[in-house]
Amino acid sequence: MASLKDLRNRIASTKATQKITKAMQMVAASKLRRAQAAAEAARPYAERMQRVLGNIAASTQNNPEAPALLRGTGSTDVQLLVVCTGERGLCGAFNSAIVRLARDKANALLAEGKQVKIICVGRKGHEQLKRQFEPHIIEAIDLRSVRQIHFEHAHDIAAKIIALYEKGEFDVCTLFFSQFKSVIAQIPTAQQLIPAVFAGTAAEPGGPVYEYEPEEEHILAELLPLNISVQVLRALLENSASFYGSQMSAMDSATRNAGEMIKKQTLKYNRTRQAMITKELIEIISGAEAL
Repeated sequence: MASLKDLRNRIASTKATQKITKAMQMVAASKLRRAQAAAEAARPYAERMQRVLGNIAASTQNNPEAPALLRGTGSTDVQLLVVCTGERGLCGAFNSAIVRLARDKANALLAEGKQVKIICVGRKGHEQLKRQFEPHIIEAIDLRSVRQIHFEHAHDIAAKIIALYEKGEFDVCTLFFSQFKSVIAQIPTAQQLIPAVFAGTAAEPGGPVYEYEPEEEHILAELLPLNISVQVLRALLENSASFYGSQMSAMDSATRNAGEMIKKQTLKYNRTRQAMITKELIEIISGAEAL
């Protein structure tokens, strides 16, 4: 049985931990507001960019002069997975959910005989993926020194992806991130970047016909690389909001669990103390009767 001193130390230690988790919850809540606002502000631009490019791409279907980022290489043998996770832990299942989705995709591709290459954006994703896919990881991008995500950070990542594609290092590129829905809901998402895939690109019968100046191929050649940067930026901002939402939820649960532990430990301490007092009284009474 633990002594009273040990129980007091346990209670003090749990209370100190509770203060830390409560402080982390409050910090995450304050940072979540800004991160959520940034993610929500980036969505309309990214979605509008996708729609505009989808409309233009619909008129260039089966065109051999279409940009390589749109038509692809004609093969799917070499797959590049860009896995975006957080730089820190203590955020529940946020990092693990993204890594699990990427791991399942990589295992499925390897089972089909495909070659898989991985770029890890975020320290936690790299730490988890290297246990199984270390030979497949070609680069790990560390953003720990970045206090706030800006377009240039996404542009640098997109430039590396495009440079690898132009060198013929891969055929298909897929981006993995977590889409922010609410504090308790973050959805792991996989989005194909290269070759570009747009929803609803089929031309509607009887719909309006547009003429572009310059030609569609020239517009796509300019906008497709920009679109990759925009989609990477959106993924990083969504990840940031998802991280703080998940951390806020995890720290709230940890704070409440610490409170429950303090109650149980205090009850055990009081019972042990009462038992010791009762034992001492019995010993005193027994000694008095013996005299």
